[in-house]
Amino acid sequence: MKDARLRHGRASLALSFFVQGVTFALLVTRIPAIQDRYGISDGLLPVFLAAVPILAGVGSVVTEKVVARARPRVVLRWAQPVVLLALLGVGAGSELWEVAVALGVFGLSVGALDASMNMMGVSLQRAYGRSIMLGFHAAYSLGGIAGASMAWAGAHWDLTLLVSYLPAVVVLLPAAFIGSRWYVEGAEGKAEGDGPREKVSSGVSVPFKLLMPLCLVMSFAYIGDSTVSNWSAKYLQDVLGSSEQLSTVPYNVYMVTTLLGRAVGDFGVRRFGAVAVVRFGSVLAAAGFGVVAVASGAWIGMLGFTMLGLGLCVIVPQTFAAAGRMFPGASDTAIARLNVFNYVGFLVGSPLVGALGDAWSYRGAMLVPMVLVLATLVYAKSFGPEPARYGGGHERPRTVDVG
Repeated sequence: MKDARLRHGRASLALSFFVQGVTFALLVTRIPAIQDRYGISDGLLPVFLAAVPILAGVGSVVTEKVVARARPRVVLRWAQPVVLLALLGVGAGSELWEVAVALGVFGLSVGALDASMNMMGVSLQRAYGRSIMLGFHAAYSLGGIAGASMAWAGAHWDLTLLVSYLPAVVVLLPAAFIGSRWYVEGAEGKAEGDGPREKVSSGVSVPFKLLMPLCLVMSFAYIGDSTVSNWSAKYLQDVLGSSEQLSTVPYNVYMVTTLLGRAVGDFGVRRFGAVAVVRFGSVLAAAGFGVVAVASGAWIGMLGFTMLGLGLCVIVPQTFAAAGRMFPGASDTAIARLNVFNYVGFLVGSPLVGALGDAWSYRGAMLVPMVLVLATLVYAKSFGPEPARYGGGHERPRTVDVG
């Protein structure tokens, strides 16, 4: 019965990752349409775009406090519908203040959602006794591809934002809410109703100095990710001379290779260990940035972005997993704090590359995320399999052999 609960919990959590991938892709890929609908000026747009990750960071910090009293699955169960309804609000409004409120709610709730999802993923991985974290993030990537495809269809047929968003919300909101019935916090192997939550993090501190290497790795990974998300199309078209149509391909290729890499990444971790996988991913991603920087044409640039997807995709899930191993007695707290640096990297990456590209060159700008991603090698030992001795003195849970 316990093994079945864990399997059901794994499937329901994967569904949540998928739903969030769809939701986020529907938002970010329709930013031009959002700007046009609400008459947001080019000068004001960066303020709106920056507000979302800033508020998401706030939401993640608040979640750290909330999960000290409520279970992460409770936070996730209610945060996900709020995120979906906020997306619908972005499409349904007509005034500037309405989209500001909708994006504010989206940012706060997505921070809570990201933090609680990864808390539960780490907890389930601990119960399984083997790497499954990359599989959850693969579901997110698959959702991102689906969401981007729906956004493309909406733009292609000139659908309004509300018409584009409504079918996804109508289908995904009840699916996610029903699926939340099977959420499980794997570390205890309990389903809802099994009794009060064990206060495993009581009295256990998470020294920021010890968490800092993983925070830096998280930021470096998202600087690389935001570089691809925000600059790949412009780079291919303006620097490598591709057509406008071809310039839209790199991000899609990046998402597909991210999905493929995460789909097989857990097997790599089980076979070679997290340290080796993170090192390989860092080197491959850095090499991808190098290929992009020196590419002589669009197709070579595409090869570089393909390498980037395969390399970067393993780093973020393994960073969350490493935080859980490092602080086994306070993993929820560690993950909530680490999750903030997801948004730090997102905030820093795009403006950094844009400023360097304008002041220097976009080829040269690609070398900066290359060096930062390569710096992950310095911190690779933080991904080791054994938890440190400062995790609160709790035993490592026994391996549970489930499918």
